[in-house]
Amino acid sequence: MKYDQGNPQELKEKFWKALSASPYLMLQLDQDPDSAAPMTAQLDRHADSAIWFFTSRDNRFARMGAATATFASKGHDLFARFAGTLVEETSRERLDEQWSTFVEAWFPGGKDDPNLLMLRMDLGDASIWAGEVGALNTVKMALGMNVTDDIKGGFAQTTL
Repeated sequence: MKYDQGNPQELKEKFWKALSASPYLMLQLDQDPDSAAPMTAQLDRHADSAIWFFTSRDNRFARMGAATATFASKGHDLFARFAGTLVEETSRERLDEQWSTFVEAWFPGGKDDPNLLMLRMDLGDASIWAGEVGALNTVKMALGMNVTDDIKGGFAQTTL
């Protein structure tokens, strides 16, 4: 696939839409490469410079600090790698907004579970790749045909 310089604003919009549709990503503390783990991003459509995670106080992510996340969209037509800083979210209002039965399943003590830790990732630099393979090119690939000049995509380095 050949990536041309894409429109950063357009790719950011595609990123947020894709992450909203499938909020699962790999998160890693920069100081601990072995910490990489799948996490579920908690999103707020009004907050485009932060995402939230629920974890436990005995989890590696409780150390907080610089972190990197990698994301692949559900349809594998958008990929992103972005950096940020994990900090403890102390707003009870934010906790109430992000709380769900899915989170509660992990924390049977509810919102006041002493092991519950809500993290906010303040977002920074990002690299976003987007491209659509399409049905015809999928068939060509299945047949081993060359598609290097047929599939194009956009790429941008930006901030989230």
